[in-house]
Order: sequence, then C-alpha cells, then structure tokens
Amino acid sequence: MVKNILITGGAGYIGSHTAELLVKKKYNVFILDNLSTGYKKLINNKSKFINNDLKKTKLIKNILIENKINSVIHLAASLNVNESQKKPIKYINNNVKNTLNLLNALSGTYVTKFIFASTAAVYKDGISKVNESSPLRPKSVYGKTKLRAEFLIKKILKNKKIKFAILRYFNVCGASNSNKIGQINSYDLLFKNLSSSVLKKNSKINIYGNNYKTKDGTCIRDYIHVLDLAEIHLKLIKQIKFSTVFNCGYNFGRTVLEIVQAFQKYSKKKIKINYLSRRKADLDQIIADNRKLKKTLNWKPKYNNLSLMVKSSIKWEKSI
Repeated sequence: MVKNILITGGAGYIGSHTAELLVKKKYNVFILDNLSTGYKKLINNKSKFINNDLKKTKLIKNILIENKINSVIHLAASLNVNESQKKPIKYINNNVKNTLNLLNALSGTYVTKFIFASTAAVYKDGISKVNESSPLRPKSVYGKTKLRAEFLIKKILKNKKIKFAILRYFNVCGASNSNKIGQINSYDLLFKNLSSSVLKKNSKINIYGNNYKTKDGTCIRDYIHVLDLAEIHLKLIKQIKFSTVFNCGYNFGRTVLEIVQAFQKYSKKKIKINYLSRRKADLDQIIADNRKLKKTLNWKPKYNNLSLMVKSSIKWEKSI
C-alpha cells in the first residue's frame, strides 16, 4: 500500500522534525503550510510542499484526493499562549475553524488515520501529574481552542472509518541530530531563549514568577525532546488501530530554575535571572502520566537526558 502522509504545519518546528523522520522511513510526505509561522528552510527537500492553508474545505479535499493521502498529521495552529489572551479571534479561526474545515474535507477521501496535535494546556490547573482522564479546564485561550478542536474531532470522526489519535504535547524542546532543523520562532519559550542567551556576551533570562508552590518557587514542566515526539508520530502511523488520546511527556518534571542551571552548567556561563510577575495563563506545575502511551505503543524515550536536550538546542542556535 502506498503510504502518503499530509502534515499540516509541516514547515514548523515539530512538523519539520516529523517530516524528516518519515522521509527517512520511505514515506511519501506532503507538507501543507502557509508559512505564516513556518519557514521554507525547514521543509524537507524530499517532501512535496503545498503553499496553502486550511480556510477552504473544498480546496483541502482536492489536495487529499489528488495526492491519495492515507494519513493526516494536523499540526497547523497558532501556538503562543500569551498572544492567545490578546488575540482570541485569531486563535478561534486558526485552531478551531480551520480544524473543522479539515475534518469536513475528510469525507470521500482515502484518509484512514488522523493525528492531532493538542496540548497539556487543556488540563485543569493544580493537578501536578495528569493522565488522559484528568479534569479538563484550560486557563488560556490557546488551551480552550485546542480543547474545542478535540471535541470536534471526537464528534465528527466518531462514526467514520478514520482512526484518530489526539496527542497532548507537554513542553517540546531540542533539535535534530542532522542540525538542519530546530526552533526558530521563540514564543518566549524557555529552551529557545536560553539557547540564544548563552551565545551572547551578557547572558540573561526572564523568569515569570518565583513564588509558586514548588521546591524553588518556579513553575514545573515536563519537557519532551522533539525527536521522541516525531518517533511517537511514526509509531502511530504504523500502529493506530483505535481512536484515543495520549499524553506526550516523560512522566518527570523540572523547574524553570533547574533548566536555567542546566544551561549554565553546559555552557559554563553565568546567566543573570530577571524575575518578573506571573503570567495569568501559566499553570503552576504539570507533569505527564505517560503510562498509556508507553504501554499502547511500546514506546521508550531515547532523548530524555536533560544534557542532551540542552546540547542539541544550543548546537542548533549556533547554526542559525
């Protein structure tokens, strides 16, 4: 069977790493991206690039049929949590309406598998470790739009012969071993900011809040290397047999201050910390219970060493 995969948002950070792995595994990869936040330099040269977006259902359906797409990995979205608080309409349009357009385009196509990039931001704050059945109550507009998209997927694909996997990503970091792809957009992301900072003469970083109820007062996150995430996508394309939801994290949390210290240790540079007020949309702490993912897919992380995450992030930053 011909294995044709469409990645929406495939010119972005996670999409480009996923495309690199799938091309390596001999899949035919098609990338749909309007380059509003994606970059041409990240597009795998062995994939087919379609410069467009998800605004028109008929157009999407034609793309799916003409290219005999079997599987869709839907990553296209607006992702900046802080921006979402200021521009909710943009996030409703890009994350909810465009997902609906894509879902409506699937009928009468060859698609049998659908993977959706959701987020840990859909969970209720105050639960330190969450499983897939934990209470859902997003604080941010971004989280709310992703949760609404999840509901649409479950509703529309419920009675179709399309198996779906909703992946709740935790904090994604790192870069490819090839050093051809990595984070370009910052969105005030910790690993990106620190990688950039340690390459400057005077290194400094902003930390939002130092009075959280954690061991050092800074918030706790579960960081997952982008290459492990790409491997999860590959396993799902091969193995998905029923529709479900997975947490994508390492089952281990680190404070913001611990990440800063790891960058200091690796770079041998002192990083000046500037503590600012908490951001309203930030969760105190959140860690992935990933037992379901590991058991169902027989998945074992390969890149969960913090030093490896830090090293690959800095190496990529040096190259751009």
